[in-house]
Amino acid sequence: MRRGLVLVLVLALLFGVPWAALVAVGPDWPTAVVVVGTVLFAVALVGFPFLMVRGHGRHHVDWASKIADTTLGAIWVLFVWTLIGHVLRLVLALAGVQNPDRARIVAAFVLVVTVALLVYGYVEAMRVPRVRTTEVVLPRLGRGLDGLRVVVITDTHYGPLERTRWSIGLAAAINELDADVVCHTGDLADGMVVQRRGQVDPLGTVRATEAKLYITGNHEYYNEAQGWLDHMEGLGWDPMHNRHRVVERGGDRLVFAGIDDPTGTGSTLTGHGPDIEAALAGVDPDDPVVLLAHQPKQVPVAVRAGVDLQLSGHTHGGQIWPFHYLVRVDQPVLHGLSSHGERTQLYTSRGSGFWGPPFRVFAPSEISVLVLRSGR
Repeated sequence: MRRGLVLVLVLALLFGVPWAALVAVGPDWPTAVVVVGTVLFAVALVGFPFLMVRGHGRHHVDWASKIADTTLGAIWVLFVWTLIGHVLRLVLALAGVQNPDRARIVAAFVLVVTVALLVYGYVEAMRVPRVRTTEVVLPRLGRGLDGLRVVVITDTHYGPLERTRWSIGLAAAINELDADVVCHTGDLADGMVVQRRGQVDPLGTVRATEAKLYITGNHEYYNEAQGWLDHMEGLGWDPMHNRHRVVERGGDRLVFAGIDDPTGTGSTLTGHGPDIEAALAGVDPDDPVVLLAHQPKQVPVAVRAGVDLQLSGHTHGGQIWPFHYLVRVDQPVLHGLSSHGERTQLYTSRGSGFWGPPFRVFAPSEISVLVLRSGR
């Protein structure tokens, strides 16, 4: 009941604040405009929860997802800029501008900015991600592995929007990077394998000289985690389901390990859930370790295990500004390279795709290239 009340309150604010500022209070629109505006907001408010359940529930009704997700992104941007519009309202009031002119100017400002950001955000979300290169010094890495190129993609979230061409472009972009190891750190797709395999299959063309590694994210466990692990294996990727493999070059060794997302612990799948002990079983303690773990907040486990570098995604960099403030409540890092404990570094990718709303506002997607450097 408490969750239900919180949901009702959140929806009332998201839809009610823009409705009050743009339609009902201050602008003094003609009655017909007020009625039409009120009906539109009311229909969106009432229909939104139904469409979310239909779209993201067990049956994954894609048309419902598209409408609900787009509505969510649009209302979030509208809500945020309505709040910002109150600053403009104050400035205009201090300048002596009276209502209804003041309220109408603010309404026009909010609507223009919202439309512009949604167009920009859609283009940003649908483009092939930019390449972001970072050099990472691992003090225990042997000189034979100096310069190893690790490409990280994550949070592709193949879903209701048909993105096969985008997937082909993503694979082509990766293949231009001369990767030694390619990692996908989870949230591959939203839906069952039979629904999304056409979008995922271009990842089978990705090339790497040493290994292609994949772990589960939380979204796999909302659908068909084992099915996705099996499918990615069929595409030539190595499922790192609480296990590891070793890359050796020039007599030096580097361990790549992977653990499940914590969501797996509460799933119906036996043997799923993060198990760092199983993932590192048999590892030589002198060998440096790169750990694939979907969520940045799994880093304390990596620190205790003496991991040298953790690779994560999950945050999307916030995806739609200023949602990153809420992400930081749950996760220790938003994006980029950070240090934890005496040895462990964490690289958090903003993600290569998007979840839900097909928008990225001030949180660009990325293909991460990590060039590992020896500290010896």
